[in-house]
Amino acid sequence: MSFEVIVIGSGIGGLTAAALLARYQKQVLVCESHAIAGGAAHSFTRGGFTFDSGPSFYCGLGNQRPSLNPLQQVLEVLEESLAVVSYDPLGHYHFPDGRFPVYCDIQRYREAVAEITPQGAKELAQFEQRLLSLYNCLKDIPTIALRADWRLIPILLTNYLPTLVKMLPQLGIIQGSVGEVMDELVQDPWVRRLIDLECFLLSGLKAHGTVAPEVAFMLGERTRAGVEYPVGGSGAIIAALVRGLQRWGGELRLNAHVEQILVAEGKAVGIRLRNGEVIKAPVVISNATLWDTYTKLLREEDLPQAFRQSSLATPVVDSFMHLHLGIRSEGLEQLTGHHVVVQDANKDLTEPGNTCMISIPSVWDQNLAPEGHHVVHVYSLESYTGWRRDQEYPEKKKLRSQPLLSALEQVIPDIRERIVLKLIGTPLTHAHYLRRHQGTYGPAIAAGKGLFPGIYTPIKGLYRVGDSTMPGIGVPAVAASGILCANTLDN
Repeated sequence: MSFEVIVIGSGIGGLTAAALLARYQKQVLVCESHAIAGGAAHSFTRGGFTFDSGPSFYCGLGNQRPSLNPLQQVLEVLEESLAVVSYDPLGHYHFPDGRFPVYCDIQRYREAVAEITPQGAKELAQFEQRLLSLYNCLKDIPTIALRADWRLIPILLTNYLPTLVKMLPQLGIIQGSVGEVMDELVQDPWVRRLIDLECFLLSGLKAHGTVAPEVAFMLGERTRAGVEYPVGGSGAIIAALVRGLQRWGGELRLNAHVEQILVAEGKAVGIRLRNGEVIKAPVVISNATLWDTYTKLLREEDLPQAFRQSSLATPVVDSFMHLHLGIRSEGLEQLTGHHVVVQDANKDLTEPGNTCMISIPSVWDQNLAPEGHHVVHVYSLESYTGWRRDQEYPEKKKLRSQPLLSALEQVIPDIRERIVLKLIGTPLTHAHYLRRHQGTYGPAIAAGKGLFPGIYTPIKGLYRVGDSTMPGIGVPAVAASGILCANTLDN
C-alpha cells in the first residue's frame, strides 16, 4: 500500500496531524516505536492501577461550546467524544506558609487570595483583567481554522477582520512576557510568587520567560469552561484520536521503530524502519523532538550545517522525576485530586525537587484503581545530567524520589504506610521509553529570546509537530501544532 503521509511518533501532536489528514482524505501511516500509542500522554497499567505517564490536567474537554481547546476541536472534526468529570477547585497549592485553594470561578479565586493579602488580591484583579482583555480577542479565532502558510492571511481577513482590528491595541502584550505585565501591575510578593508558580506549571518557565498569550488563554478558559478529567485517564484521549485516525482510513503501526528519514535531492521520500523495511511517501511528519529528529532520524549531511547547529543549540527544558504509587484509600474520603507543593520558599521554584506536582485521578475516576485504593502520580523537574544506568542507579532513584514522597506527605501525612505499589521514573526512563532527547519536554525558549521553530524544516516534504514547535508544555500546544501542520498540507 502506498502512503501520501508518514507520521513518526504517536504523541498527541502526531496523532492530531495524522487523524486530521486522514479526515482530509489523505493516505496516512503513523509509525510508533513503543508498544503503546500516546507518547508522553500514554496511560499504562500495573497491578490493577492505571497511571497517566504525563499530563493529568485538562480544560475545555467538556460540554462547554464552543470549545476553545484545540484538542476538543480536533475530536469534533473527527466525530469523536470523551466522557469527562468536572471539578472545582481545580487544585490546592501548598506553600511553606500555608495551603491555598485554586478555584476556576474567578471571583472565588480572588476572594481566596484576599484572605491572605487584600492588597495583593486587588493587584491580581488588575493583572487578570489585562490578560483577559487579550483572551477576549484570541478566543474569537478558533485554532482549528488556522494554518502555517500564506493562505492564513485571506482566511483571517475574510472571516476574522473585526477580531484583528480589536486585537491591534493588544499587539504589545501579544509579543511580551507575563513578567512584564506583572511588573507593571503587581508589587505584592505573595501574588508575584503565585503568578510565577502558575507560569511555571504552564510553560516550565517563570513569569518573565512565559509569553503573555499563553497565560491569558489559560486564565480565560479555566474561568469560562472550567476544568475536567477524562474518564479513563489520558489514555482515553489517545484512544479517541486513534479511533478517529482509523475511522477515516488512517493506519497506526506499533512497535515500528523508525531508524531514518530518507532524503533524496533535498526532499523527504520516506522512512526506513529498524527491521530494514523501507516505506515511501512524499510527506514525512516527525513528532520526535527537534534534537532527535535532526541527530537520530536524519544524516548530518541532510541538513544545512548552519541550520543544524543553530537548531541543536536550542535550550532544553529539564526532564522529570516521576513517582507512580498505588495506595490504600481508607480514611481519605475528602481527598482532592490536584496539588502542587512548594517545599522551600528560599529556593527557586525551578530547582529540582522543590516544586512537586501531585495528581490523584482516582478521586474522579474510581476505575483507575482497585476498590479501596487510589492511584497517585507525583513529579518534579530533574536534570538529565549525571544520570547513568550503572550499579549506583537503583539507589540514586530511591534517593531522588524522596523529595516527591516528602511533598506527598503534606497532602497525605501517612502516605508511606499506605503504599502497595511504587514505580520510580527518572530522566533515563523518559529518554528510553518516550524516545526523547535527554528525557526533555521540549525547548526552554523564554519570551523575547527567540521564536519556536514551527512546523517547517529546510527539507522539502519534511515537517515537525509536537512540543518542540509551539510555546507551552501541554496538550493544547501540541494539538495546535498538529492542526497547523494538517491544515497547511490540506491543499
